Amino acid sequence: MHTSSRRGGKPLLTAAIIAASTSSLLLIPSLASAHAIAGDRVFPATMAVDDPGVGDEANLVYGHQRVPGDNGDQSINTFDFEYDKLITPRLAVSVEGSYAMQNNPTARGFDNFGVGLKYLLYVNEAHEFMTSVGISAELGGTGSRAIADNFSTISPTIFAGKGMGDLPDSLAYLRPIAITGEAGPALTTGAGQPNAFNYGFTFQYSLPYLQQHVRDIGLPQPLANIIPVVEVPLSRSQGQTTGTVNPGFIWINRYGQFGVEAQIPMNRASGSHVGILVQAHIFFDDVAPTTLGKPLFQ
Repeated sequence: MHTSSRRGGKPLLTAAIIAASTSSLLLIPSLASAHAIAGDRVFPATMAVDDPGVGDEANLVYGHQRVPGDNGDQSINTFDFEYDKLITPRLAVSVEGSYAMQNNPTARGFDNFGVGLKYLLYVNEAHEFMTSVGISAELGGTGSRAIADNFSTISPTIFAGKGMGDLPDSLAYLRPIAITGEAGPALTTGAGQPNAFNYGFTFQYSLPYLQQHVRDIGLPQPLANIIPVVEVPLSRSQGQTTGTVNPGFIWINRYGQFGVEAQIPMNRASGSHVGILVQAHIFFDDVAPTTLGKPLFQ
């Protein structure tokens, strides 16, 4: 579960730190037990639009982007972290935070901290379909005054993912395609503060799926474990839609993943330059399935 608050119609920057301590976990190619699975489909933990699965996991993200500010463009660097814990095999809780550094005006500090709850509703193995519901809250006043708002934002959200593995043999090379999406309102508690409606989708082509379930075309490592992806996170508030188009890739194995995406603003209100997201992600439910990654209740 990866959550990303978006206030006032402007998507909050998500982003990814690469932890050197995880690199040894990202060398084993097996995808056998990754956490968001529907049939033969593995849905990766995408960076800007949350995947439809639940799991014991940690997400680290670094991001850089230039966005419109009150005094002209401002450069923002963010360091985001999230930890998700399974309560049951279908129910997970999350805690998250973000440290931001910006100029024009110069400010740095923690944004408001957040908590979340996500429940896996339904999985159809044969049709590679998965859907879940969740709610997250960014807690006003818990971050730095220079960065964070003094009001809270509550976001109920629905998530879904569909793989194309049920296509006929004549379309076999389209079977690695998957589409995921999310949608839900962002409701603020501050008087006079605008609400928003956040939504988005991803388009993925899984090379591991191609190799393992369509045809082994002999791709070497690390190409055999790469999933090219395009994410489109969007938000609408006060009649204005903002968002980015994020082309990139995710390298995934059984124990975690590494990803890089560009952030291309879709309009002037969304930003003035291309940004970047870099992600490192650990699946604790596969790294330590009997201890740290075990659900509290079976």
